[in-house]
Amino acid sequence: MNKTEPDLSFWAHWMHRALQLAYLADGSTSPNPLVGAVALDVAGKLVGEGFHARAGFPHAEVEALDQAGVKAKGGTLVVTLEPCCHQGRTAPCTEKILRSGVSRVVVAMQDPDPRVSGLGISRLREAGVEVLTGLLEKEAAFQNRAYIFRVRTGRPWGILKWAMSLDGRTGLPSGESKWISGSRARSWVHKLRATCDAVIVGSGTIRADNPLLTSRGISEPEPLRVALTRSLNLPFDAQLWDVKVAKTLIAYGPDALKDLLAKFPPGPEHLALDSTDPLELLNALAKKNCNRVLWECGPALAASAIEMGCVQELAIFMAPKLLGGVPAMTPLANLGYTAMNQVLFVSDCSVKTIGQDWLFKMLLPQLEV
Repeated sequence: MNKTEPDLSFWAHWMHRALQLAYLADGSTSPNPLVGAVALDVAGKLVGEGFHARAGFPHAEVEALDQAGVKAKGGTLVVTLEPCCHQGRTAPCTEKILRSGVSRVVVAMQDPDPRVSGLGISRLREAGVEVLTGLLEKEAAFQNRAYIFRVRTGRPWGILKWAMSLDGRTGLPSGESKWISGSRARSWVHKLRATCDAVIVGSGTIRADNPLLTSRGISEPEPLRVALTRSLNLPFDAQLWDVKVAKTLIAYGPDALKDLLAKFPPGPEHLALDSTDPLELLNALAKKNCNRVLWECGPALAASAIEMGCVQELAIFMAPKLLGGVPAMTPLANLGYTAMNQVLFVSDCSVKTIGQDWLFKMLLPQLEV
């Protein structure tokens, strides 16, 4: 880059804007990634911007370049992810870029999808377009961590959420657990659900709480609600069976009494699994185009999901309350550790106040499965 060209701080400014645009579709693009793009004219002035809103909709590059029109010629396209170079539900973005006449493309990160993975960048360079890569790559990778994880592992990124008291209890000895956290914390959870493709619960949670598991209208469509059950021993009048508000999937294992399926209201999809291991369920949900799932389950299923590497992120609310009671009312069942050098250490931990509660967010180490 010569002295007459803008420096990296200039491009970083517009890459930040592109990342902001990409976040506008958070939770809506699966199985596709989040992508934002900004088009600048020869003088470095903004002439177009866009983001990928939903699978099958125009890609971010197309939105930005269509808005820019002829003003993009000789200018720069700033995009958060490598432009695609294959024919999918939409045409290759590389060809749109070449037709636009831009002279430079600034890319945050390479697309891990093997259909692209460096090929889009190579196509542009071979056609004479200058391509700069790696600008705000860490931020872009974090934004698309769920997409990247699914592409590389074949299963969705898992978030485990729970609420507990200061003394680590998730309920009273009587079983009552509504509400440990406050109303603002519950509103935050609705927003979290809106960014996920599926919300998973086990039989115990359905029987104890009869949850609705929607974003309360924030997301359209609502995330898929998944009931994972070994036996199909579930209440037939649960809120989850009403598919007018959101789709529901009943995933059951080989030991389930399949005759019970006829007693459930029509509407929920049924999925027979070879086992009720969380890993098998996530493999099935990846085939249903899920990039990110939310575990809102009881301690046994939560512990199993962690042990099988199905949880990559934790979202924990701690309420300023002391419940006391029995040790069983804790968020996780036994993980089998017998020494402190075996336990899991979290990373990238952050904490903030949501209403009267504290929200802890952190990442779990990636386990071999």
